[in-house]
Amino acid sequence: MKKIRFGVLSTAGIAQKELIPAFKRAALAEVTAIASRNEEKAREIAQKNDIPKSYGSYEDLLGDPEIDAVYIPLPNHLHKEWVIKAAEKGRHILCEKPAALNSSEIKEMEEACLKHDAFFMEGFMYAVHPQHARVKEIIASGEIGEVTNMRAAFTFFLQQPFGSIKMKKETGGGSLYDVGCYGIHSIRTILGAEPETVQTHAVIDPVSGVDTSQLSHMTFPNGITAYIESGFHSFRRSEYEVIGTKGKITVPRAFRPDWHGGEGLVIIENDSVTRTERFYADQYKTEIDQFAAAILEKNGDTKAQFKQSYLNLKVIDACLKSIKTNKKEIV
Repeated sequence: MKKIRFGVLSTAGIAQKELIPAFKRAALAEVTAIASRNEEKAREIAQKNDIPKSYGSYEDLLGDPEIDAVYIPLPNHLHKEWVIKAAEKGRHILCEKPAALNSSEIKEMEEACLKHDAFFMEGFMYAVHPQHARVKEIIASGEIGEVTNMRAAFTFFLQQPFGSIKMKKETGGGSLYDVGCYGIHSIRTILGAEPETVQTHAVIDPVSGVDTSQLSHMTFPNGITAYIESGFHSFRRSEYEVIGTKGKITVPRAFRPDWHGGEGLVIIENDSVTRTERFYADQYKTEIDQFAAAILEKNGDTKAQFKQSYLNLKVIDACLKSIKTNKKEIV
């Protein structure tokens, strides 16, 4: 069976902890090279993970003719640059979220990928877990009535903020970029709608200038409201709730079911019954295999992928503007 040969741009923690192990479980892809600006570190990680090649520069990895695709877990402010450079080398691209720092960066990235026939996907791995498709089925069935509100929260306690890239404004730090983007993505995806307005209240770190927590209120054209919470101050939560006129759906392991062995829970409540449905998936592996399958089957829709990235970043743009103005902003 043919496998897509991946190069990993950087030795970032998410690559070492989650994605490289997931590549080993994947059926349709494998990591054959890794690069770091620290050549010794790249060599060390390659040896540790049985990766055949290591490079001391990202350019050298992109120049390897045996690489089909790249996984980009670089800091947020470098996504645009290296997506474009990878596309220019004809490499397909799986890029960590958020795809860019703002929606205006997306057009140039999209143009490069389309010009060089490079398939692009933003790494919202949570979305491939089957619990979310089930939530949409339940909503469509009318079991909880008309949806009136949705809430999403993704928080954790940042143990060592000093020196963390999550606390560096110039590299795209802050809780909104880091985990708030999941809440925004889930609300847009589950509701199948785009918000009209957003108002964001945030706690800003006085030293770094990044938001260490934020709460955003969104309104939609159909009268639905939504709340997104993110932060570095609280016990970890990875959840959303959809409230309707007849009941509600709670998904307590929405974004990181892998914290619970891949088990997702969908809890449905109404006046007469409460039930829990369980779903299992290896979401990082599934993400990789879906990406690889799109390349192998030549059916990847790069335009559609970038459209979703653009729309998600439009909301983030409005949230960041609202933090500055302390006013409700139009998305």
